Amino acid sequence: MLRSWALVLLAMLGAMSAPAAAQTTRIKDIVDVENVRENQLVGYGLVVGLAGTGDRIRNVPFTEESMQAMLERMGVNTRGTQMKTQNVAAVSITATMPAFARSGSKIDVQVSALGDATSLQGGTLIASSLRAMDGEIYAVAQGPVAVSGFKGQGQAASVSRGVTTSARIAGGAIIEREVPFALGQSTSLKLALRNPDFATADRIARVINGKFPGAAEMLDPATVQLRVPNGLQTSIIDLVTKVETLEVSVDQAARVVVNEASGTVVMNSEVRISPVAIAQGGLTITVSESPQVSQPNALSNGTTQVVPRTQVGVDDGGGASLAIVNGASLKDLVSGLNTLGVSPRDLITILQAMKTAGALQAEIEVQ
Repeated sequence: MLRSWALVLLAMLGAMSAPAAAQTTRIKDIVDVENVRENQLVGYGLVVGLAGTGDRIRNVPFTEESMQAMLERMGVNTRGTQMKTQNVAAVSITATMPAFARSGSKIDVQVSALGDATSLQGGTLIASSLRAMDGEIYAVAQGPVAVSGFKGQGQAASVSRGVTTSARIAGGAIIEREVPFALGQSTSLKLALRNPDFATADRIARVINGKFPGAAEMLDPATVQLRVPNGLQTSIIDLVTKVETLEVSVDQAARVVVNEASGTVVMNSEVRISPVAIAQGGLTITVSESPQVSQPNALSNGTTQVVPRTQVGVDDGGGASLAIVNGASLKDLVSGLNTLGVSPRDLITILQAMKTAGALQAEIEVQ
């Protein structure tokens, strides 16, 4: 009995002391397949049916020209007349065409005002063509627009939320032309890493070759060549399908991303620091006004005066102390900075100073 318990205890201690297994990720989540990509489409059109929130024709002449051209195609001649409607808005139309999209399938479109329209709420986009950079028409968009924001106002107050001059049409465009690409006839293709890294690319090639010997070769930190090996009776599409589900351990460079506008700081787990001493303090000046009213005595010829009273307080950060951050991991760094009680914006300054001092082994990216 004692021998059995001793073996169980040794097994538990061994499990507790063993290093945690490295986290793995599917290959399909970290790479893009060559030529399997989206295509950007753009167009121009008119949104009609607005409740007086459209373009002012006198200020936006291209809206009037577009209306006249549209009406002429429908057999209505408006040349020489003066339009005063504010129920029409000229808009730009953008959409993303997925890879291998087929004729007849629908995609979402984004509509944005080009002129001085104040809202697209309640409008309908008239049939408009969407073109790619090659100038060819790939889709046609039409339908009622959906605005996520709203705006209301009165004579003395107003309220708004979101943007009312940008709208979306779910499934508002129909694909008319396909992008030709014969993936099934290829014998090889390239896997492009979304975050180029030598170690990750090498691991991807090793994992694939472990399952399909001779199928992968690392070309550079961002590219892995994939080909159907000799003797394997399968197509490149079947090979990609099987390769995508393989698990690989992803390596990454130590990086700190800061956004000074919002005070956001993001660090990955690879950030390391050397022992460093940090003192954090700041100068704070507080000015408060407490004016007092001085009243004259009764039956006197004096006048009432407002006497200013100003109080100025200065805090030079004399209470700030010098702290030593000792450690080599992200946890130690965050724990040490939290001990100092620094704010996110102060943290950005401290990290940049640590990088200059050579105590932060990470790349700082400022957005």
